[in-house]
Amino acid sequence: MGDRIKVADQEKLTLLYERFRDVCLVEKEVWKEIFMPRDITQGPVRTNMQDRYDVEIDDQVIEDTLEANIPRGSQALAAAIQEYRTHISFYRKV
Repeated sequence: MGDRIKVADQEKLTLLYERFRDVCLVEKEVWKEIFMPRDITQGPVRTNMQDRYDVEIDDQVIEDTLEANIPRGSQALAAAIQEYRTHISFYRKV
């Protein structure tokens, strides 16, 4: 596995939790990898450039709970992610 950096920035984590929710809803299962548009501070933005993030959930019961909330829709899944966010980690692949 390549080098990874754990995401700790709260603003970035908020975006990652939202992206994680959206991907799970579309794919109908808990995903272990998500993609986000690359942060560009200046110049033109290439929309095909994305950062890859590994998603790690440290407790199988929590993963099962998240999975069970997917069919209940966006609000239920968002509430479950909010409740268990300390057990969900994101690692940016370098």
